[in-house]
Amino acid sequence: MWGDMKPMLKSQEEIPDYFPPSPRKDWSIGLVKLVTILVIFMAGLVIGLAISAHFGRYYNSQTDLFFPSTMYTSTCGEKDCMDFKSFVKPSNLMHSMTDQQLNWRASLVPKMEEFPFNRVPKVAFLFMTRGPLPFAPLWDRFFKGHNGLFSVYVHTLPDYKLNVSKDSAFYGRQIPSEEVSWGSVSLVDAEKRLLANALLDFSNERFVLLSESCIPVFNFPTVYEYLINSVQSYVESYFIPTPQCEGRYNRRMAPHITLNQWRKGSEWFELNRELAINVLADFKYYSLFRKHCRPSCYPDEHYIPTFLHKFYGELNSNRTVTWVDWSRGGPHPARYGAINVTEKFILSIRNNGTGCMYNGRPTTVCYLFARKFAPSALEPLMNMTSTVLEF
Repeated sequence: MWGDMKPMLKSQEEIPDYFPPSPRKDWSIGLVKLVTILVIFMAGLVIGLAISAHFGRYYNSQTDLFFPSTMYTSTCGEKDCMDFKSFVKPSNLMHSMTDQQLNWRASLVPKMEEFPFNRVPKVAFLFMTRGPLPFAPLWDRFFKGHNGLFSVYVHTLPDYKLNVSKDSAFYGRQIPSEEVSWGSVSLVDAEKRLLANALLDFSNERFVLLSESCIPVFNFPTVYEYLINSVQSYVESYFIPTPQCEGRYNRRMAPHITLNQWRKGSEWFELNRELAINVLADFKYYSLFRKHCRPSCYPDEHYIPTFLHKFYGELNSNRTVTWVDWSRGGPHPARYGAINVTEKFILSIRNNGTGCMYNGRPTTVCYLFARKFAPSALEPLMNMTSTVLEF
């Protein structure tokens, strides 16, 4: 029987596996599948986030362009922020600009005719002095009650500090200054420096240069109306065939400045804003004076008179509004002290018989200021402010 049964038996390979698989092998396969799924999921998530961020940035940038959702506030410090008020009217005159930077900044001209603020034209009083201003009390009384109609700028020796009270019109009005030598081009540099600092205030319309020995001979309303309403500026400009005028011309200035264009005049000018900017912006002709008008040429008496005559003659009256007495001769004008200053003397300056033109009409009011006065003249001048001076 066992012999008959042998053919019915299968080989070892044909015997089916009826036993369950190994637990360790099944766990390994499951772990591999799980890791694969996680990798695929993370890759999809990263790709999805990248695409979403790209379209989100594009959409948000386009939306915020027209419908901004975020309001930005300034976090800059007080000195770092550009405030419009301080731009059109600097409250602090101290700065670190070089003359070149200052001249560039001050010569900028807006193209828009209307001002985006309530502009009241002002007269800028530019004082050039080496040290103290002995007539500051007189000028303070002159300015009193007229705030908003004038500005004051003072050029002194670099390290000098004006000793005035806080309620004085001169308090805090010193500009960054440089050393000045009489008769040199450094005087022109100082004049330009005063003009440049004053031009930073867009309300300044007229600019009058004064010294520490100058005084007003009319009250403020008269001076203000005279200058603000004038169609011309007041720079003395003339030519005479003398060593003090023609003799100072240097032929090396030709062909840019010829002898026929050469002019002389008082240093103490008065300019409107347009001419002040043009003088400040000039470098070509200033450079000629700096190079060739020395050592006894006195650029301060020739540069502006010649420059205005050459280019802007019709805008200039060819006269000064600052009276001075040269009758005694010599290189310096007469100087007046306490003994000379009387009401009659002041009236004689006002009505000295000189005739002049104002806005195309003859007038006897030709001088608004006078020089040269000694410090001792302060007391008698203060005593007549309520009478003849009327301030």
